[in-house]
Amino acid sequence: MNRRHFISTSLSAAGYLVARRGATAEGTRDVAVNAPVAAPDRVNMHRFGVNYTPSHNWWFCWNDWLTDPIERDLDAIAALEADHMRILLIWPYFQPNATWVSEAHLDRLSQLLTLMEARKLDAVVTVFTGQLSGQYFLPPFHTERSGFYTDSDVWKAQELFVRELAQTTNAHTNVIGFDLGNELDTCWQTKPAKGDAWMTKMFALMDEAAPRRLHVNGVDQQPWFERTTFSPEALAGRPLPVIHCYPWWTGALKYGGPMDPPSTRLVAAMATLARAYMRDNKCPVWAEEFNTCIASLTEAQQAEWLQTAVLAAKDAGVNWFTYWDSHDLDRKFAFNPVEYTLGLLTNDGRVKEQGKMFRELARAYSGKPVAFPKEAPPEPPAERTTEAAWQWMLEWMGWKAKG
Repeated sequence: MNRRHFISTSLSAAGYLVARRGATAEGTRDVAVNAPVAAPDRVNMHRFGVNYTPSHNWWFCWNDWLTDPIERDLDAIAALEADHMRILLIWPYFQPNATWVSEAHLDRLSQLLTLMEARKLDAVVTVFTGQLSGQYFLPPFHTERSGFYTDSDVWKAQELFVRELAQTTNAHTNVIGFDLGNELDTCWQTKPAKGDAWMTKMFALMDEAAPRRLHVNGVDQQPWFERTTFSPEALAGRPLPVIHCYPWWTGALKYGGPMDPPSTRLVAAMATLARAYMRDNKCPVWAEEFNTCIASLTEAQQAEWLQTAVLAAKDAGVNWFTYWDSHDLDRKFAFNPVEYTLGLLTNDGRVKEQGKMFRELARAYSGKPVAFPKEAPPEPPAERTTEAAWQWMLEWMGWKAKG
């Protein structure tokens, strides 16, 4: 199933001095802080983390800020032996006007980063979100007529937001970098030439505003499969290309069952596909989102899938693993039903079977060096279609679809 269709219908650890907006009990202040980068030298070591979904009021919590439930969440995530979290900003909450960024929300971000730092959790911070779990969050100044990738006034607003965010995040020692947004291509589509040009310009801005960080573009699977928004060559050219891997949303169940290779080896296959566009089998790859999204699986089955998928991806040389997501969603909110039970933890904090498996995998492999494949990947698919991408991956798996 096409997720967009469903929704629509460097690397140095040296320190440096920056001025930042610091949150205190008395308010904000400017201070000078020595803020080294969050261990980018660990790119070629396995890392395990989670996409954070706050148990109390989801990401609506940016507007209803309580730190006690967040601290409980972070303690539970640290107990799973995760070493990083992807945290999702909501663009219109942080920047409700083109010429103003909310200081209150920046301070809340700073508080979250500080709480994470106390628990040795690094952070990748999304920016232009955008679309999240099927919900749309569009700033008031962005209309249907304004082009996200091409409008000069929208760019000015984007630049302001990035620079204000950088003032906050540069002060913290545990920020890996920025993610351009959560699956930008599911919210704003354009031709790859325009998307690539915007991406190049935006990464240049981020490198200037937040230097010596590791900035990524967390697209969904579509740009790797089809000609849309960003080219796979441009995505593959980044220092750490990102893949989002879901058997349900990519259509893996057309080719086998939940425990068959099209599902369990999807992360490994998509990493190999990305490397085919890199034309280098030793380039790092980050599985920034992965899960089955198959609601019929029991906790035990989900744990089995997680173990099989991670081990296959580890053997294929995938560097980092960031599971979607930390906590189940509270059913008081209206979401697509598949979203409610994707967590490693229940909404009230119980560790699920997949959470226990995640902890075992993190204990076994976190910090271990990545063993890259010895053989170069095949040439990428000649056609840029989802079906062609799947046939390429199935051939790489050595799997013949049933039926």
